[in-house]
Amino acid sequence: MGELIDAAVGFPGVAFTSAMAVVVCFWLLVAVGLGRADSFDEDADLGAAGLGGVPVAVAVSLLVGTGWLVTLAGSVALERTGWTGLAHAAGDLGLLAVAALVAYGATRALVRAPARDPSGAATSPQDLVGSVGTVRTGWVDLESGQAEVAAPDGTVAVVEIRQDPSAAGEPMAVGGSALLHAYDATGAFFWAVPCAVPLAPGRPRPARTAEAPPASRADTGPADDPWPHADCA
Repeated sequence: MGELIDAAVGFPGVAFTSAMAVVVCFWLLVAVGLGRADSFDEDADLGAAGLGGVPVAVAVSLLVGTGWLVTLAGSVALERTGWTGLAHAAGDLGLLAVAALVAYGATRALVRAPARDPSGAATSPQDLVGSVGTVRTGWVDLESGQAEVAAPDGTVAVVEIRQDPSAAGEPMAVGGSALLHAYDATGAFFWAVPCAVPLAPGRPRPARTAEAPPASRADTGPADDPWPHADCA
């Protein structure tokens, strides 16, 4: 126990220990209703760093927690080597770098783990095109935004979305419905437009009461397409 405490308050563990204390306090506030897990989603977009797909607070918590565990284990191991002076200092600096890299890699793998169907095949982003999602960020624009959408196996995933420039005059806010009508592989996000008909993921499409207008890209799909579609403004 003494070794772990020394590792937590000594360098380089103290860098992650301080951050871990902030993370714990944040989730305690969320637990008692004084904060929200998506509190930082309106101010930060980690999609460019490969950490999109979950709320910012979740990604940062995973990053800090993983780095903290790596530094604790590494510091205990370094102390047992008996290194002193420059060798020990170099080992500490190397451990800090390794912990940061391992934390980033592990967090990216966790938050971007693809949803899988019962056959074990990874769900392609193209499978979600035409799906209706629920906006989970304060707003959606050309730079940031996230939505919750159902995958083919029934699981729910949070995906990166951007508002289609053609619908820029129609605001998309948290809780609203968005139609994912195209996928941008370069930016790893879906182009979305607001829906005139609120439709939760997985809910059947309401029957039309009037003659259907000519088919468009937004409401046309393969004959066996199981995904709900909605008329969009």
